[in-house]
Amino acid sequence: MRKEKTPSYVLTLKLKTNDRDESILDKRFEICRKLYNAVLGNGLKRFNTLKERKCYTKLRKELSEINKQFFNCKDEKKLKLINKQRKAKYKELTNLLNEFGINEYSLINDMTPMRLPFDDNIDNKTAQALSSRAWKALNDLIFGDAKSVSFKKQGDLYSVEGKWNASGITYRDGIIKWNGLKLQIIVKKKDYYAKDALRDRVKYCRIKREMIKGKYHYYIQLVLEGIPPIKCNRETGEIKRQTGKGKVGIDIGTRTIAYSSQYDVKLLELSPKTNGIDRELKLVQKKMDRSRRSTNPNKYNENGTIKRGNKDKWIKSKRYIKLSNHRKELFRKQSEIRKQEHNTLANELIQQGNEFYVETMNFKGLQKRAKNTTKNKNGKFNKKKRFGKSLKDKAPAMFLNILNNKLIWCNTKLNKIDTAKVKASQYNPLTDEYNKKKLSERWNMFEYNNEEQKIQRDIMSAYVIMYVNSNLSTVNRQMCLDNYEAFKTLHDKEIERIKNYNTKIIGSMGIH
Repeated sequence: MRKEKTPSYVLTLKLKTNDRDESILDKRFEICRKLYNAVLGNGLKRFNTLKERKCYTKLRKELSEINKQFFNCKDEKKLKLINKQRKAKYKELTNLLNEFGINEYSLINDMTPMRLPFDDNIDNKTAQALSSRAWKALNDLIFGDAKSVSFKKQGDLYSVEGKWNASGITYRDGIIKWNGLKLQIIVKKKDYYAKDALRDRVKYCRIKREMIKGKYHYYIQLVLEGIPPIKCNRETGEIKRQTGKGKVGIDIGTRTIAYSSQYDVKLLELSPKTNGIDRELKLVQKKMDRSRRSTNPNKYNENGTIKRGNKDKWIKSKRYIKLSNHRKELFRKQSEIRKQEHNTLANELIQQGNEFYVETMNFKGLQKRAKNTTKNKNGKFNKKKRFGKSLKDKAPAMFLNILNNKLIWCNTKLNKIDTAKVKASQYNPLTDEYNKKKLSERWNMFEYNNEEQKIQRDIMSAYVIMYVNSNLSTVNRQMCLDNYEAFKTLHDKEIERIKNYNTKIIGSMGIH
């Protein structure tokens, strides 16, 4: 009988290591990297062999046609029939993959003889976890979630985990054990959250390493059963950041977020503290490019482009290596700051209500370059790049994931509305009209009770999303009308706050 999944959360703590411990860990990480690459290579060879078979290409064509019918069909009866055919074809594909040994268990079996020469360093459960990770990468390639698989370069493996807490990488009484290696965890005296969390059952452990200022620092990530402990004020016993009551509408963009509740209305930039790091990164990358060009003149054409077909080894100067390490450190800082700011904003949002609604966003689609080549008014070609950089810097999908996890721990969830049916950015509940707008149009202008109304587009969208019905596809217009005056007061207050804000305002907000 299959085990039921229980809720989990992760506690990250620093490990107390000396030079000997770090040397052993470095060696084991390198062995794990080679094992991962080897088992992934085996799976990829089998898949490439399968792709050459006529039965596979035929099945893929049939699946492609069925998927087109499935996603374009609007008749519910026909959709059920198509879905049955679709499931049957996917089952046929799974059987074909199993026939060629392309599944998780086959990769685990491949790992067993590979691991034996390294038995003193790598245990069976850790090796199995590596196989599972390789299978996930291969599975994404097979089902179209990835265009290719990436083998790990030297130093590119940043975490190693086990399958359970009974053998392999284990935690007991403040000590991490792994094949004869004993490492003590560091828990600060006033870290009551960690002390409370360590009372929960440990499902499995993950050793993680991070390059900080040119040196690896090692951490343990304990995957614990249950929900995270509630943070309280130790003096008063009062719960910090209690969940609010009521509906909250969220309109999230590539760089900004607007939310509306009965208590507050806000239009904010996502992780604003990362902007300074982004500017520094640009300068470092320019310096790296200049350094690489000066030490490798044979690798470039006269017009400055890289020579295709030139297989000479790239020469990296000491300055280039130093800049490269500095860039890695900046990326690490950017990632940590972004994650911290997302968590802070999610905690603030949770206090606004207990019913959260947001539009479904295809962030992967927004990353892609435009297909059609277009020209502007002056006859120059428009750039094909879209929102890739904004999404990389601000990570809105990561924010929604963090918020959803926190809501699940509070016995609720993030409700995703039907974007195509609600059309929140086009709908005006006061006039009951849908008006298409260009991306550059940031304000809703209309007349209400013989008065000129001017509402910021993203905030208005969040207000509409706030009153979406339980079917997640229609708006409760009457609720929008009843609460409009209170919303307008909060809206005007927020616009005034943004105007008086000292830092630079994002252009997409449309506030000058």
